[in-house]
Amino acid sequence: MLKLIEMDDAVTLQQQMSLEAGPVILINELKVKPGEADQLIDAWATDAAFFKQQPGFISAQLHRGIGGSGVFINYAVWQSVADFRQAFSRPEFRNSLEAYPPSTVASPHLFQKIAVPNVCVA
Repeated sequence: MLKLIEMDDAVTLQQQMSLEAGPVILINELKVKPGEADQLIDAWATDAAFFKQQPGFISAQLHRGIGGSGVFINYAVWQSVADFRQAFSRPEFRNSLEAYPPSTVASPHLFQKIAVPNVCVA
């Protein structure tokens, strides 16, 4: 089973999930021993297929560090925190965490897009 480590020491994922906001982006950094990367990809694909069926899910993309890296970034878009919270809390998802390699460390965190003048829009 994977180990969860907060991305932000000041605001936990649990605290974020108690808020009402949307749309939100889940960024989840996943670290695994490089030899276990295929197992991580298989487990993530199963989770992604589950999430695709959940209300409020918009999209997901998995990225891997280059050069044989064992660092992955999952970028998922949800219509709202409430939708993410509901899917994240489902027993089917919670049980699926057992499929991740034993070396997996995950750091999930929720974000919202912000506007920066002359650079990006919200």
